[in-house]
Amino acid sequence: MNTTNMGRETGAKEEGVVRAYRIEHCKGLEGSVEIQGAKNSVLKLMAATILASGTHLLHNVPRITDVEIMRSILASLGVDSAWQDLHRLQIEVPDSQQLASQPDYELVKSIRASVVLLGPILARTGQVMLATPGGDDFGERPVDIHELALTSLGAVVEATNGQLVAKADQLVGCDLVLEFPSHTATDNVLMAAVTARGRTTIENAAREPEVIDLANALIEMGARIEGAGTSRIVVEGVERLRPMDHRVIGDRVVAATYLAAVGATGGRIRITGVAPSNMLILIRKLTSVGLVFELGDGSLDVTATGDLKAVDIQTLPYPGVATDYKPMLVAMLSVADGVSVVSENLFAGRFRYLDELRRYGANVRSEGHHIIIRGVPRLVGAQVTAHDIRAGAALVVASLAAFGESRVMAVAHIERGYDALAETLVKLGATIETIEV
Repeated sequence: MNTTNMGRETGAKEEGVVRAYRIEHCKGLEGSVEIQGAKNSVLKLMAATILASGTHLLHNVPRITDVEIMRSILASLGVDSAWQDLHRLQIEVPDSQQLASQPDYELVKSIRASVVLLGPILARTGQVMLATPGGDDFGERPVDIHELALTSLGAVVEATNGQLVAKADQLVGCDLVLEFPSHTATDNVLMAAVTARGRTTIENAAREPEVIDLANALIEMGARIEGAGTSRIVVEGVERLRPMDHRVIGDRVVAATYLAAVGATGGRIRITGVAPSNMLILIRKLTSVGLVFELGDGSLDVTATGDLKAVDIQTLPYPGVATDYKPMLVAMLSVADGVSVVSENLFAGRFRYLDELRRYGANVRSEGHHIIIRGVPRLVGAQVTAHDIRAGAALVVASLAAFGESRVMAVAHIERGYDALAETLVKLGATIETIEV
């Protein structure tokens, strides 16, 4: 059982090398895993450092490709960063006069999370020019909600030639109702409002733990925020902020990946570093599937026999089942007894991985925004391709459950969001080798 280092020490991947995972059937996972810092939090925290000059420290930072891309985006603005140890990142932010307002076009287009740069750059420099963000290929995620939010704060915003351009001499607090409880729109408004003049009220705000993490970091920086984690957040603008020294919360999506893996293969694992309270509805659904949980303050033990029952799941805004959980859950349910229906209520187009799951013999199909899964007794090893982060993780789950050998191609997508996934699974008893193809 082995795997390559996958660049953990440097965060870098060798240019031009295409990597794949060679995975053998797993008869069960055993052991413990400490969950990495949350991708969906750390990228926003890195953006938030723009709001204050000085030395920022972020702890529990995952060594993933998207963090390296965000480091490069910040560097294009004049913000330096350096690893202090394996998971501690130091970020040096200059005075506002030395900050650029237009980050590198190609880098911004490569990750969707770059949209959260709109708020902090605009608040700090008075203007921002940002390429329409890219990232995973799973349908449209309109930026209209971000434009409306910044316009409500007094900015002049326009979209032109594939870029969003916003200007404001002084942002001013407002009462804002989001059409949808968008995570990134809530983040953008928070970061824009903390130094705006007066009070900002955000109604229908996102309630995710990652929003709370950002709000807590901003409060550490001197911001005045109340209500984070509820649908109504109130921000009283302050004149200036100070640098943060903050620990990133654990990644609940990564935790869900290991839960799906042990569900599909059987065994018993302990997960630490993530709050079970952030995953209660998911845990309830997985209990219906047949997993057995013991919850601690900052840990959870899960036992699975490999005998799974079908269940219906629908993705909803937090505290509902997250859309990012869905591909791994579909992979797990493909070997459950009965017919499961998984409904996607948040984003269109996240079904591309179903063709790959069918290569293992999974009986899965889509009808509108629903996925119909007829559980099969066994999957068979196959060669498949990861098209995005979570789809790639789902293929790893399916490969572990499949009899024989599987190869998951294009694992660079997985490495965008997972810190040493293969290494960790090997420690839990899986047989995975990272190869060059």
